[in-house]
Amino acid sequence: MILVQLMKPFYTKYEGNSIKMVFAYQYFSIRKDDELFHFIPVEGKEIILNAQTLQVENLSEVFVFQKGNRFIRLPLYQLLLVSDIHTHLQTILEEANQIDTEEGSIEGTEEVIKLLEEQNLERMFDFALTMRDEELFNKLQQYNEN
Repeated sequence: MILVQLMKPFYTKYEGNSIKMVFAYQYFSIRKDDELFHFIPVEGKEIILNAQTLQVENLSEVFVFQKGNRFIRLPLYQLLLVSDIHTHLQTILEEANQIDTEEGSIEGTEEVIKLLEEQNLERMFDFALTMRDEELFNKLQQYNEN
């Protein structure tokens, strides 16, 4: 069995009736046979959920994980079958919906969006630091101050 070691979307976006989670290098890793493999976005990099049913919609998306010169290519449907990814997806969704929102509540929706934007900004800062992108970091600081 494959265990998800770390799974944090680089950003999460609500698009109509879908929730799109996009993953980057340092935010997704799996453990197979006591070896840690890190996600690399060479093929698939997003998980799309139906916002109402919470079912994964892009089951054919292929995720690639790397350890040294070895790679594991897993279609999302297979990753869902052979790992504990469901638990991590549920945790991500619970964090995004920390605020008790009633269906159709505009106020609750705005709070969830604000929370997601704050989390996205934090991840973007992490990404800028990891990539040593001073220009991006400075732009994010200016955005954050406004």
